[in-house]
Amino acid sequence: MSHFRYWNTLAIGVSMLAFPALASEPTVPPEPASFKAQAQISYVPRDAILEFKTLPVYHEPDWVTEKFVKPGKLPAVKDRLPKEPLVYKTGNMPDGIGVYGDTLRHVIGGRPEGWNYSGGQSQGYGGIDIGLSECLTRTAPLFQVEATDVEPLPNLAKGWEWSPDGHTLTMHLIEGAKWSDGVPFDADDVMFYWDDNVIDSNVSPLNGATQETFGVGTTLKKIDAYTVEWTFKEAFPRQYLYAMAYGTFCPGPAHILKTKHPKYANTTYDQYKNGFPPEYMNMPVMGAWVPVEYRPDDIIVMRRNPYYWKVDEAGNQLPYVNEMHYKLSTWADRDLQTVAGSADFSNLEQPENFVESLKRAAQDNAPARLAFGPRLIGYNLDMNFSANGWGAPDARAQAVRELNRDEHFRKAVTMAIDRKKLGEALVKGPFTAIYPGGLSSATSFYDRQSTVYYPFDLEGAKAELAKAGLKDTDGNGIVNFPPDKAGGKDVEITLLVNNAYSTDKNLAEGVIAQLEKLGLRVILNALDGNQRDAANFGGRFDWMILRNRSELASVVQNTEQLAPVGPRTSWNHRAPENGQVDLMPFEEEMVKIVNAFISSQDNAERAELMKQYQRIYTTNVNTVGLTEFAGALVINKRFSNIPSGAPIFMFNWAEDAIIRERVFVKADKQGKFELFPEQLPGKPGGPGPMN
Repeated sequence: MSHFRYWNTLAIGVSMLAFPALASEPTVPPEPASFKAQAQISYVPRDAILEFKTLPVYHEPDWVTEKFVKPGKLPAVKDRLPKEPLVYKTGNMPDGIGVYGDTLRHVIGGRPEGWNYSGGQSQGYGGIDIGLSECLTRTAPLFQVEATDVEPLPNLAKGWEWSPDGHTLTMHLIEGAKWSDGVPFDADDVMFYWDDNVIDSNVSPLNGATQETFGVGTTLKKIDAYTVEWTFKEAFPRQYLYAMAYGTFCPGPAHILKTKHPKYANTTYDQYKNGFPPEYMNMPVMGAWVPVEYRPDDIIVMRRNPYYWKVDEAGNQLPYVNEMHYKLSTWADRDLQTVAGSADFSNLEQPENFVESLKRAAQDNAPARLAFGPRLIGYNLDMNFSANGWGAPDARAQAVRELNRDEHFRKAVTMAIDRKKLGEALVKGPFTAIYPGGLSSATSFYDRQSTVYYPFDLEGAKAELAKAGLKDTDGNGIVNFPPDKAGGKDVEITLLVNNAYSTDKNLAEGVIAQLEKLGLRVILNALDGNQRDAANFGGRFDWMILRNRSELASVVQNTEQLAPVGPRTSWNHRAPENGQVDLMPFEEEMVKIVNAFISSQDNAERAELMKQYQRIYTTNVNTVGLTEFAGALVINKRFSNIPSGAPIFMFNWAEDAIIRERVFVKADKQGKFELFPEQLPGKPGGPGPMN
């Protein structure tokens, strides 16, 4: 029986007709309100974006030649580039070949832990890590590629081919590329990342990459200096190519990182992770810019990488922009400063700022332009489903997890959420939409008729809560655990949330207030992003609010995260040390669907599988959807080569989607913002840039 016929048969068992009568019958979500301030995307073939080839001549900024090449401080540009550099095609550049100069000024709310991305350190987000890191493949620019042509773009891996049986993938790395300190990049860097970071259970790369991220049982080996070979248990699992993009397969500089790794040095794993603090300047990178200045709670400055391995069709070594600034402030301040013109780039993702930002952008003298993309920002309330030990829960937490696994309890929670009020509390107008959870309404795999929505119905929710065995036995308005669970005390649930974003906290507070009316006491646990991630990956939470899950927005990227297909692939259901995930029946069905989707080569079959996935997901309330809205890209008008309709988040963040190394400022619009003009990165670990 084909996957298509199998899941068609399965659909009968979870059809709308199978639902028992409730006070408010499940239905499909309402159509979102029309929203006119959205830019249109211009679609191109995948091969229209870039290629690898040798050009007859190469160029660089004149000051680099005069100050660094002629005195012998640097080799000639042609000798710093690979044999066949990555070449961006002019036809895909909205404003064509650019010019050198100027600064791209960011404002961020995060704070850097250090530069060891491989070892789990955050650089502070906001595009810093994207500017530093390059990965085997690249996905963010795929927003402009039609779904029928979508496959990750080559990057550090310039090409690949599958074995006839589809179980082996041979990858060819770019030949002759160098780290920003001039040390060659090769397969040893790739293998160090895999063997000593991803596979080493004592290390947790920043975005939680594990062996299961690339398929249970997957192996990787070096063939030669520029060739590596993947072996998969599944046949033709092309979706793992997406897992080789930002941020799950971005190798760090092995020649530097090995000096602190316990396998190669007399150190501990903690010393390895924290061995490259923010003060460690000039960390070698493969990205377009290198960190040269760090001032705590003030700014991070990055300068152009003289060994960057990408060019335009005229042979101009990229990037065009010489310097990057990251002002250390707040995420809300990022929006305000970009709209005001004192910063240059923002992903406008906090609805509380939408109205004022639109008003300012509409003025003739506005320094920034603003364009909304598709509705891709979705917030989910995730419940911890692991009842067999992940995170070592105490008696109360264990009792909560057992409730989380009760279908009546999950339905009670989702029916008690008034999503319309949640959205309106963030922003008035047509911006937010009712979101039951599951696939984003903007993904090409979304099917509204396959999406089950339990409308707001407080009395119906209370009836479901009673079916879960919960009653208010002491009359204080909060239901109690059964006598044999957590001592029969009031049901108290901790809600993990990222305190760096006002939207996250506002949603959490709205959820807490609404669920108190249901009889649940929810206690806010607001942590900064790094602490939140540590609690999440360590299983130390009851519930958490998450946004912008790439697997829900694109489906083809991080697909393994759509279900607990492995011990550590799921956001809210991982295995304890024994590696066993205690799957519920509906999760078993989701795992089957996701595995079938991964192995399928038939687009029609894959679309049908995702319809079944969405129905099972939303029927069983795998997560409680809260709200969904479009974000807006805000960028200073002086910048050119900004593609139309670039979403702030789809396959990745807009900082990557707009391909910043191609962005430029016309000569007559350039400002004097560079803090280190005509300087380049210096010695790794040394002070600042070199003159």
